[in-house]
Amino acid sequence: MKEVIRKLPDQDRREFLAYSAKAFLGVGLMPLAIRSQALAGSAPMRAPTAKNVIYLYMAGGMSHLDTFDPKTERSVKGPVEAISTQGSGIRISEYLPNIAKQMDKTAVVRSLSSTQGAHEEGRYFMHSSYTKRGTIVHPGIGSWLMKMDGPRNPNLPGVVHVGSPNPGGGSGFFEQRFAPLVIGNPEAGLQNSKIRKGTTEKEFRDSVMLTNAFDAEFHGRYDQKKTRAYTDMYDDAIKLMSSRDLAAFELEREPKNLRDAYGSNPFGQGCLLARRLVEHDVRFVEVTLGGWDTHTNNFERVEENAQTLDQALGTLLADLERRGMLEETMVVLATEFGRTPKINDNDGRDHSPTAFSCALAGGGIRGGQVYGETDETGKFVSDRKVEVPDFNATIAYALGMPLEKTVYSPSGRPFRVADKGTPILDLFG
Repeated sequence: MKEVIRKLPDQDRREFLAYSAKAFLGVGLMPLAIRSQALAGSAPMRAPTAKNVIYLYMAGGMSHLDTFDPKTERSVKGPVEAISTQGSGIRISEYLPNIAKQMDKTAVVRSLSSTQGAHEEGRYFMHSSYTKRGTIVHPGIGSWLMKMDGPRNPNLPGVVHVGSPNPGGGSGFFEQRFAPLVIGNPEAGLQNSKIRKGTTEKEFRDSVMLTNAFDAEFHGRYDQKKTRAYTDMYDDAIKLMSSRDLAAFELEREPKNLRDAYGSNPFGQGCLLARRLVEHDVRFVEVTLGGWDTHTNNFERVEENAQTLDQALGTLLADLERRGMLEETMVVLATEFGRTPKINDNDGRDHSPTAFSCALAGGGIRGGQVYGETDETGKFVSDRKVEVPDFNATIAYALGMPLEKTVYSPSGRPFRVADKGTPILDLFG
C-alpha cells in the first residue's frame, strides 16, 4: 500500500490521505488541508469560521447608490440622504435605518464588479462563479458544500431555497442528492410531507413496500446514478415525513411578536424560516427578494423594497446574535449587479455591472467595516476591486471548503468551487 501511495502525484496523494483520515479516523478535511498546503508552500488556509450560511439574494439588481454606497452629488443621489450607522464612520441610505443599527456586525463590500450585465446571466454568475454556457450547468455554493462536506442533519436537506430558485444556484452537474429543496411559501410549511388524510400508517407502509417491489426489477437492471438518485429522493422524503425535524418548517411555533418583527411578507417570513432551519443544522438557506429591476420609478420602488429588506435583515441579525448563533452563521446579502449613476427619463436607473455592493455578517466576519470604494459617481471601482468569484471564494473560505480542490464534471472537465477566486482575508476578524 505504501508503494502505491508513493507513486501517486502529490495532489492526489494528499487528497487520498485526507479522505482516508476522514473516513477511518473521523478527521475533517481542513486540518489536513492546512498542513498539506503549508508543506507545499502555498497560501495558508484555516479552520472554518462559519458552520452555516443564510444567503439573502436581491433579484433584479439592487441599486448600490440608494442602499449601501450613497453619494453626495445631487445629480447622482437623487432624493436619498445618507445616515450614520453603528459602524464607525460608515454611512448608508436613509432607507435602511434598522440595518444601520446592526452595522457594527456587518462588512459592506462596495467594490464588486461583474462581467455580466443581463439578469439571468448575472444571477448565474453570482451564484456559480462561472459564466452561463449552453454545454454545462454549474453547481451553486450550497451544492458544492454538500458535495464536499455533506449535511449535518441526516433528516433534513442540506440546502433550502425560499422563494424563486435562481439560475446557477442549483446542483448543476452534481448528483440530485446535492440539489436544494425549493419552498415557494415560507408560511405554508413543507408541502406534501404528511400522510394523506384518511390513510393509516399501516396502509402507507404497505403502499411503500408495494412500490419498492414493483420497482426492484427496474432498479436492478438499470443500476445507474440517475436511477439511484430517484430512489434516494423518495427514501429521504419518507424519512423526513417521520422526523421530528419537520417542525423546523412550522413558523406558527414562533411568538407572534417575533414573526411581526421580521415582517408580514414572504421575504421576512423566509428570513425567520432560514433562522429556524439553521437551528436544525441545515447548512445553506437562500431567501430571495425580487423587484429590484428599477428602470422606472427607482426611488419609490427601492424605498419599498428597502423597507422589506431593512426590517427582515435588521431583525435577523439581532435574533441570531441574541441566540448565540451569529458567530457560526454567515449572513450574505448579494445581488447580480448595480445601477447607473445617471437617472433616466423614467426616474429610473439602468443596469450597471461595473460596480455594486454586497454585504457579509457573522461567521467570522469582522463587522463595522467597508471594503473597497467606487468613484465619486459610483460607476466604477476605484479601490480594491472584487470580482464575483472572489466574493464567492470568501464565502467558501469561511465554510472551510478546499478552494484548490478540482472536481470533474461527467464530461471530464475540471471545476473548482469558486473558479479561480481569491478570498478577501481582510474581512475576517
